Amino acid sequence: MTHFREVQKFRQPWLWAILLAPLCVVGWGAYQQLVLHRPWGDKPMPDNGLVMLCAALALFLLWFYSVRLVTEVRDTELILHFVLLWRKKIISLGEIRSVEAVQYRPIRDYGGWGVRRSLAGWAYNVSGNRGVQLKFWTGPEILIGSQRPEELAAILEERRKAAGAPR
Repeated sequence: MTHFREVQKFRQPWLWAILLAPLCVVGWGAYQQLVLHRPWGDKPMPDNGLVMLCAALALFLLWFYSVRLVTEVRDTELILHFVLLWRKKIISLGEIRSVEAVQYRPIRDYGGWGVRRSLAGWAYNVSGNRGVQLKFWTGPEILIGSQRPEELAAILEERRKAAGAPR
């Protein structure tokens, strides 16, 4: 049974401005070269190459738009899945030593967003600066970015105890 489910996507306006800029530039060049028949630049790319470049950029943006972090708490396990980016991580709740809702600094603590590894441990995050810090009996810590960290922490603690994890 699923006790908690959160789906987060990369929807920050500043990020999409950065990602869309190359497509806009290349799209403008393609328009000039293919529609207005004005070569784009001093050494213009062949028309079919320009079309393929636009298509590749558009496909990348479509893929990135589809990437999402799914966090689920089930009876005895926590599932983290960065769909289309990273394999599913399944954690037995009995492995978790402690759970805490935290505020963190994504760039300073983990080098940004996504699936990140740092001296602080692993981070699975999409946006914001709030999440749940997991400490384990063995192995590195994991931070899970969440828009509902208090709720996630409470459910993880409840399910961890129900699963018979040591206190």
